[in-house]
Amino acid sequence: MLYQDALLERLESGLRSALPEWGFGKDADVKLLTVSENATYLAKDREGGKTIFRVHRPDYHSEDEIRSELAWVAALREDGIVETPRTVPTRDGAPLSSFSDGDATRHVAAFSFMSGKEPDAEDDLVKWYGELGEINARLHGHAKTWTKPEGFTRKTWDFDAIIGERALWGDWADAPGLTEKGRAILERTAALLREQTDAFGQGEDRFGLIHCDMRPANLLVDGDRLGVIDFDDCGFSWYAYDFAAAVSFLEHEPYLPELMAAWVEGYRRQAPLPEEIAAALPMFVMLRRMQLTAWIASHGETETAQAMGEPYTQGTVALGEVYLAEHG
Repeated sequence: MLYQDALLERLESGLRSALPEWGFGKDADVKLLTVSENATYLAKDREGGKTIFRVHRPDYHSEDEIRSELAWVAALREDGIVETPRTVPTRDGAPLSSFSDGDATRHVAAFSFMSGKEPDAEDDLVKWYGELGEINARLHGHAKTWTKPEGFTRKTWDFDAIIGERALWGDWADAPGLTEKGRAILERTAALLREQTDAFGQGEDRFGLIHCDMRPANLLVDGDRLGVIDFDDCGFSWYAYDFAAAVSFLEHEPYLPELMAAWVEGYRRQAPLPEEIAAALPMFVMLRRMQLTAWIASHGETETAQAMGEPYTQGTVALGEVYLAEHG
């Protein structure tokens, strides 16, 4: 799925055909915001109101999976668990719409606009990751007690789905610039991670419904408020994997231990976090790093993958060496 100009023109045309279902005219002010797994647009109405539209890529999430995501987001908002945009149904009350794109069907979901900016290294990231730990604790507590609606379905992010036999984001071995030596190191790392995650297990106290992508790009800071967006990857996984996902592309930074300590401290302000689970965070960070390396290999058309490229692969190998030395 190459997001080239011709495809983006088709997607915008298809989105415009669906806009009247939300009360927008087909000639509404529409701007492409981001392209990654999906294409995200900002639309403005005549009064200046803003709505975010997400056009899903085909052959990833089914309609039932998207509806399930939106149901959880609505429940989290209703229960006051996390600051996140509200889902915006169509004028007929449907949670999403769709349009045809050749042989594919593109689902469209809409969300209210949320103000703020992505936190970065120039901000007090330690402070925000402490608050993120609190958010994760509340979210995980909600996931453990929430009665899921009939038909609720989301992907399960276990080892095989992350980097194993049915990896949903591709094969890390296809990473750009991966040498034979690097491949051997990562093969040993992957084998160790499989052994360790198997031993860690999937008990109810450590495995359940998570956001799975609370990286800085999906966080919005506005004053003292930390908002969370984009539940597109939410699914069933280890609760500790939410921290690993939150430090995506930061795994090599020297301040990572500070972010980890702040997250753990914040989490424990809201809920217990057994030492066994806290001690497993580096394992999940390494697992996530290998998943992201696979994502870059399979998403070479995206700006993120092109920006990371071979240096990210080399960094993954270096982290794998360190992980084997410290945890093998």
